[in-house]
Amino acid sequence: MKSLLILIDNILNLYLWVIVISAILSWLSAFNVINTHNRFVFSVIETCHKITDPALNYIRKILPVMGGIDFSPVVLILLVMFIRNLIFEIFAPGLF
Repeated sequence: MKSLLILIDNILNLYLWVIVISAILSWLSAFNVINTHNRFVFSVIETCHKITDPALNYIRKILPVMGGIDFSPVVLILLVMFIRNLIFEIFAPGLF
């Protein structure tokens, strides 16, 4: 059981990093810091968007628009961190 919880925690941790990388890459591409015409850069951005966009689009439907700033990655990060903590509180209160 402990191994399964650690696996789930690692997957959620990787998803957190993908959210952060996706947000940073979107800022860098919006300000033309990185060249999105480069095939490798484009494939990294596209992969990050394909992984994170389903959850972010759902959050964007719920959140109101706040001056053109997208707070959906922050909300998703907080939600994933909450889920990680909740899993360990419910299923493994004495393990960690």
